[in-house]
Amino acid sequence: MSAYSSDQDLKVTDATGNGVEVDVATNLLNGTVRLSVLWTQEIYLHPDAAEQVAQSLLRAAEHGRRIARAQSPEPDQSPCSSVSSPS
Repeated sequence: MSAYSSDQDLKVTDATGNGVEVDVATNLLNGTVRLSVLWTQEIYLHPDAAEQVAQSLLRAAEHGRRIARAQSPEPDQSPCSSVSSPS
Protein backbone atom coordinates (compact mmCIF):
# COMPACT_ATOMS: atom_id res chain seq x y z
CA MET A 1 0.00 0.00 0.00
CA SER A 2 1.35 3.39 -0.99
CA ALA A 3 1.41 6.37 1.34
CA TYR A 4 0.66 8.58 -1.67
CA SER A 5 -2.80 9.49 -2.89
CA SER A 6 -2.93 10.56 -6.54
CA ASP A 7 -5.27 13.26 -7.81
CA GLN A 8 -7.93 11.18 -9.56
CA ASP A 9 -9.27 14.25 -11.38
CA LEU A 10 -5.98 14.79 -13.24
CA LYS A 11 -5.95 13.12 -16.65
CA VAL A 12 -3.08 14.79 -18.53
CA THR A 13 -0.93 13.21 -21.23
CA ASP A 14 1.87 14.49 -23.44
CA ALA A 15 0.90 16.85 -26.28
CA THR A 16 2.96 14.79 -28.73
CA GLY A 17 0.68 11.79 -28.23
CA ASN A 18 3.39 9.42 -26.99
CA GLY A 19 1.42 8.35 -23.89
CA VAL A 20 3.55 10.14 -21.28
CA GLU A 21 1.46 11.04 -18.24
CA VAL A 22 1.75 13.40 -15.32
CA ASP A 23 0.78 12.45 -11.76
CA VAL A 24 0.30 14.68 -8.73
CA ALA A 25 0.02 12.89 -5.39
CA THR A 26 -0.06 13.81 -1.71
CA ASN A 27 1.77 11.78 0.95
CA LEU A 28 -0.94 10.88 3.46
CA LEU A 29 1.64 10.45 6.24
CA ASN A 30 3.42 13.79 6.14
CA GLY A 31 1.64 15.98 3.56
CA THR A 32 4.45 16.31 1.01
CA VAL A 33 3.40 16.64 -2.63
CA ARG A 34 4.91 14.48 -5.39
CA LEU A 35 4.90 15.54 -9.04
CA SER A 36 5.75 12.63 -11.33
CA VAL A 37 6.23 12.43 -15.07
CA LEU A 38 5.52 8.81 -15.93
CA TRP A 39 7.35 6.83 -18.60
CA THR A 40 9.94 9.54 -19.44
CA GLN A 41 11.93 12.46 -18.03
CA GLU A 42 9.94 15.27 -19.64
CA ILE A 43 6.47 16.09 -20.88
CA TYR A 44 5.11 18.61 -23.36
CA LEU A 45 1.75 20.09 -22.39
CA HIS A 46 -0.89 22.06 -24.23
CA PRO A 47 -1.80 25.24 -22.32
CA ASP A 48 -5.08 23.78 -21.02
CA ALA A 49 -3.28 20.66 -19.78
CA ALA A 50 -0.63 22.81 -18.08
CA GLU A 51 -3.42 24.65 -16.28
CA GLN A 52 -4.94 21.34 -15.17
CA VAL A 53 -1.58 20.30 -13.70
CA ALA A 54 -1.28 23.66 -11.92
CA GLN A 55 -4.76 23.29 -10.43
CA SER A 56 -3.94 19.75 -9.32
CA LEU A 57 -0.77 20.99 -7.61
CA LEU A 58 -2.78 23.67 -5.79
CA ARG A 59 -5.28 21.05 -4.59
CA ALA A 60 -2.44 18.78 -3.45
CA ALA A 61 -0.72 21.67 -1.65
CA GLU A 62 -3.87 22.45 0.33
CA HIS A 63 -4.39 18.76 1.11
CA GLY A 64 -0.77 18.51 2.27
CA ARG A 65 -1.18 21.56 4.52
CA ARG A 66 -4.24 19.99 6.17
CA ILE A 67 -2.30 16.76 6.79
CA ALA A 68 0.70 18.64 8.20
CA ARG A 69 -1.51 20.76 10.48
CA ALA A 70 -3.28 17.65 11.78
CA GLN A 71 0.07 16.10 12.68
CA SER A 72 1.66 19.11 14.35
CA PRO A 73 0.84 19.75 18.00
CA GLU A 74 -1.46 22.69 18.59
CA PRO A 75 0.27 25.69 20.14
CA ASP A 76 -0.44 26.23 23.81
CA GLN A 77 -3.55 28.38 24.00
CA SER A 78 -3.13 29.28 27.67
CA PRO A 79 -2.33 32.91 28.47
CA CYS A 80 1.30 33.72 29.06
CA SER A 81 2.24 34.17 32.67
CA SER A 82 4.70 36.90 33.43
CA VAL A 83 7.35 36.54 36.06
CA SER A 84 8.21 39.69 37.92
CA SER A 85 11.56 40.11 39.50
CA PRO A 86 11.71 40.86 43.22
CA SER A 87 12.50 44.52 44.06
